[in-house]
Amino acid sequence: MLELSAAQIGGWVGQFMLPLFRIAALLMSMPIIGTQLVPVRIRLYLALAITLALMPALPEMPVVDALSLPAMLLIVEQILIGVMFGFVLQLFFHVFIVSGQLLAMQMGLGFASMVDPANGISVPVLGQFFNMLIILLFLAVNGHLVVLEILAESFVTLPVGAGLSTNHYWEVASKLGWVLGAGLLLVLPAITALLVINLAFGLMTRAAPQLNIFSIGFPLTLVIGLVIVWVGMADILAQYQGFASETLQLLRELAGSS
Repeated sequence: MLELSAAQIGGWVGQFMLPLFRIAALLMSMPIIGTQLVPVRIRLYLALAITLALMPALPEMPVVDALSLPAMLLIVEQILIGVMFGFVLQLFFHVFIVSGQLLAMQMGLGFASMVDPANGISVPVLGQFFNMLIILLFLAVNGHLVVLEILAESFVTLPVGAGLSTNHYWEVASKLGWVLGAGLLLVLPAITALLVINLAFGLMTRAAPQLNIFSIGFPLTLVIGLVIVWVGMADILAQYQGFASETLQLLRELAGSS
């Protein structure tokens, strides 16, 4: 009869379960995989597969009693780390989503909305277009593989049981300020151009009050806005690369690696 000691069970729990919680928390909160498009069962299976693949390369985990308070605290710590990684990635994707929504409102396309299948809410079509574009770019340049690489490195640079340095994470959080203005800066040229067009229509209305400017200005602003979006697509890859580099570097700093 096979008998297992408490130390053996604790070692197995620490070696498998603790990394599993960090990996599963990231997969549950990150874009693309963590959305409603991927069932929870599939995300759980994927987390189990990634954990099994990483187990031989992971450093030694602390040996704890599976049902003790220290084990529960370690589990909460791993969940917080995984959720923080996913939150940074969510901010990166929402930079482009918010910029598309701002541009849609400015060009008069805000009324054209559709249901976002990932989040289950109604969003402007242009914002959803930017969302799908960034998802395709992220997958095309293997961004998901880079995120998994950073996650694997985090078990060395941020070991399980090492504790969370509050000062370190406050420093990283202070660098998230660029996200707040990045969405606006991304579409600032297009918004400026549309603002100039609206000012021109305002001057035309003052010069010729009998001219029905609303019947002319709205479709013209919409068409010019679409042309501006089309022209701006030529530079979207360079802008994506800049924001992606900032985000991945921030993830590495969050994981404690340079």
